[in-house]
Amino acid sequence: MPGTRPLAPAGRRLLVPALAALAIAAAIAVGIWLQYGERQAMDTRYIAGSSAADRIDISASVQRVDATGRELTLRLLVTPHGALAEEGGLAPAQDLVLQTSSSVRGDLSFKAHNRISAVDVPVTLTGGSITDYPFDAYEAVIEFSAQQGGRGVPVRMALSNSDSLFTARADTVDDPEAAVLDLSLARSNSVLIFAVFMMAAMWALAVAVLVATWFLVTRRKGLVWPALGWMAATLFALAAFRNTAPGSPPIGCILDYIAFLWVEPVIAFCVVTVVAVGVRAESAAEREPKGA
Repeated sequence: MPGTRPLAPAGRRLLVPALAALAIAAAIAVGIWLQYGERQAMDTRYIAGSSAADRIDISASVQRVDATGRELTLRLLVTPHGALAEEGGLAPAQDLVLQTSSSVRGDLSFKAHNRISAVDVPVTLTGGSITDYPFDAYEAVIEFSAQQGGRGVPVRMALSNSDSLFTARADTVDDPEAAVLDLSLARSNSVLIFAVFMMAAMWALAVAVLVATWFLVTRRKGLVWPALGWMAATLFALAAFRNTAPGSPPIGCILDYIAFLWVEPVIAFCVVTVVAVGVRAESAAEREPKGA
């Protein structure tokens, strides 16, 4: 365009670091925003049950989700309030029994006048499959009702999530005699992002090996040992890289069928092809007259 000047060499040299710094700052900003969103999700508490003054409070926290075993570990802290508690609120005034849903294994009993300690209980998960990793999702119905002294008493439950590999959401189910939450679990954003990155990185490395193989074979480079070492190292490094997937999913999930189970044979084929063609090229070079 008239009146415009090309960027001076010094300006071009400064432009590249400036753009790189801008890209890094943008990546950091997006990362902080994603981490803040996950932190807010983990701080969210889902409330169900009665708000009566004389009630049993249950603070429930998802400690760990075992997708392979299809269960989660739920940590419960039970606190009686009002006339249901002794002075200080650390022990029930009468024998307390917490009745649970079928997905929670077994009812819980607490003796009168004894301090109540936190307890971990397993909860069975329904729906979903680990083979859908990293897009697998699960459900569980968590229900608590209480009896003290042989009569039903109000219950209030507050549920939170402490497993950073999963995002939890819960819907309240109306029940006048119990506290019920319909819990849904899905992989967290950080797990999804890293798993997608793993699949992209596996294919990028496979394509890089494939391009290098094409270059070595078409130009009859022979046995280029540094290239062969890099290709073989990539073959075994990807197996170790796959095992770093968050949550340690078993072989046979979507991650494998989209990337891992394909890129490994591709790289192995490339290594064998380079060796076979390289041996032929080396043999042909040795048979040629030295003066040729």
